[in-house]
Order: sequence, then C-alpha cells, then structure tokens
Amino acid sequence: MAHPPLMPKATAVWLVENTALSFEQVADFCKLHPLEVKAIADGDAAQGIKGLDPILTSQLTRDEIDKGVADPGYKLKILDSKVRLPEATRKKGPRYTPVSRRQDRPNAILWLVRNHPELKDSQIMRLVGTTKSTIQAIRERTHWNAQNLQPLDPVTLGLCSQIDLDLEVHRASKEKPIEIEAQGATLLPASETTMPRHQPEPEEKKPGEELNVDAVFAKLKQIGGKSE
Repeated sequence: MAHPPLMPKATAVWLVENTALSFEQVADFCKLHPLEVKAIADGDAAQGIKGLDPILTSQLTRDEIDKGVADPGYKLKILDSKVRLPEATRKKGPRYTPVSRRQDRPNAILWLVRNHPELKDSQIMRLVGTTKSTIQAIRERTHWNAQNLQPLDPVTLGLCSQIDLDLEVHRASKEKPIEIEAQGATLLPASETTMPRHQPEPEEKKPGEELNVDAVFAKLKQIGGKSE
C-alpha cells in the first residue's frame, strides 16, 4: 500500500486549485475521502491551509499529473521519497489525552469502574491516561466533583478505541475469572426438584391400644344414669 504524501490536505488544496484532476483522483492520491476533497473545492474545508506543490517536494511529476488529467480513471503514483522517516512507535506508559478531552476522564473512569470492575487500576490508566490517585478517589466517591460525575463510555468520548478496551477486558477476565459462588444462589437441578419425596410410614398400633367398645358404653351408662 502506497504511503500518503507529506501534508495530505495541503497537497490536496494545491491539486484542486492548480490541476483538472477529479475529486476521486485527488482523494486516492492524498488518502482522503472524495467528499472531503469536494468540500475543499467548495471552500467548506481546509480553510486557511496553504497549498503544497507536490512537484517541488518531489512527490509527483508533471507527466504524472498530465496522465491523470487525460484519463479520469488513472490513479496517480507517488514517487519514492529519498528520505525515510522512522515509523512512530508507541511509548509505554499512560495514554496521552488531548487537553480538550481531559475533563471527560473522570466520567470515563466512573463508567469503567461500574461496568468493568475486574479491570485493574493500571489497565484503566493505560486506557484513559489518568493517575492511580484519581481512580481511587472515584472508587471511594471522594473525588472533588463526585456529585456531578456521570458514567460515560470512554470509546464514545474518544479516549480509547474499542479494540484496546476489549483487549484489556479480555486480559482481566483471564487473570481474575468470575467465581460461581460470587454470582449468588442458583436454581436446584431438575433431578432434585422432580425426585418424589419420602413420606413416613404410619406407626403401627400396639395390641393393647385397640379401642374397647364395651368399656366405652359402660362408661356412658354410668354418666347418664340410665340403663337399657
């Protein structure tokens, strides 16, 4: 895959203003969306950006531009740069958060603490770029703005990507599996609930405990004072 030119938007501005290339050709060369290139042509985007001549920067040749103008389906090919820039490597440590979004970090931390309690403080620090003391204050509801905090998804806020969040959750679930006892009481199996209950057998009467009918009638006669 060809790498984008230096300063893609500035290059797109110059190509739109100085050539007859189509929006699709400029977008393909600068790795932009065609609608964004159209907005640049209409003056709705890239306002105040000065165009950068790709010929002077040895990224395009005049012949290459002429080929694109003659054939709208032709894709411009960028020239190999003699200067190789090193690829940006991500440094270990807390994630950098733009100043405009730092105010949303406490809300994101509250969301992570409530929805993913299995995450460690070090994982939350990697996701939203915060400090351990801030996480502890939000957990204990001692944060200075605890009453106004609202749990908000850090992915929606742009503090981390969904891939990074899923990766950290997957790691935490492996290190700390959910125990069955912690889930509360569960239903009994069907083999136990459908088993017939054992009913106790009636006790056998002893021979001396049988009812004496004659004695009962004799007692009644004595009480009533009458005879047959």
